[in-house]
Amino acid sequence: MPGVVVLTDSTASLSPQTVQHLSIRVVPLRVLIDGADHPDDALSREELAAHLRAGGTATTSGPSRQALADAMEAAVDDGASAVVCVHLSAELSGTVGHARLAAEEVSARRGTPVHVVDTRTVGAGTGFAALAAAERAARGAGADGVLAAARETAARSSVLFAVPDLHHLARGGRIGPARAFLGSALGVRPILALRGGRLAVAETARGAARTQRRIVELAVRAAGGPGAATPRGDGGPVRVAVHHFADTDAADALTVALEQRLTETGAQVASIVRSEVTAVVGAHTGPGVVGVALAPAGE
Repeated sequence: MPGVVVLTDSTASLSPQTVQHLSIRVVPLRVLIDGADHPDDALSREELAAHLRAGGTATTSGPSRQALADAMEAAVDDGASAVVCVHLSAELSGTVGHARLAAEEVSARRGTPVHVVDTRTVGAGTGFAALAAAERAARGAGADGVLAAARETAARSSVLFAVPDLHHLARGGRIGPARAFLGSALGVRPILALRGGRLAVAETARGAARTQRRIVELAVRAAGGPGAATPRGDGGPVRVAVHHFADTDAADALTVALEQRLTETGAQVASIVRSEVTAVVGAHTGPGVVGVALAPAGE
């Protein structure tokens, strides 16, 4: 018996190895490029980066209720005792809403409980919650324990993004066009954080080097190392992911700087990985975005 099965969406940015190792089911969101509908995968990410750099635009959508129901049904068919669905913030996508409707239908039809968690975050913030849930499930926990792992990890996660070009955010309605123009003219880069499930500007910095330093310091503070200027958290071990979209050089530089500062402050780091965000996230941020996600490493 597989026990509790964890299902998440593509924006969690989990590696194929992690998905396979912990038997996590992944449902892709969708990205429309030049009117063509693509699943949110590695191929669409590469195509989108080239399309945006050439001045194109793209739109995104969540998975359909039927696609989510099909994934839930497949888990039940494979013998799941329960299904726990861990998704990106309902403030950023309709995925959670569709998942809740699908969960009601599948639970009623099949008699297997299906639960939906709104992580109120995105990227590895969601991914770490799904990972914690799947690890708990692999140790034989029931649905309540798996749900608790997902919710607690999501609630204690931190996600930060530095965006070089504000126009993609303006196009998606995240900021006003006047602010986007002014920011670009002055070379101001916002550092975005998830607050209440929404993207918010945590602070701004001018120039790539200064922006990198600030995002590192904010991440170090979230990690809770005793040597941080303003240590937070309980000081327990954390998982760290460095995100980027179509900018491996920036991600490499951020990873090196972050690892150095985490070591200097004595933060307990269980793991640090570099992960390219999916096309759906990249469509809203544009190429060149870099970010950091942190969450408790758990048991």
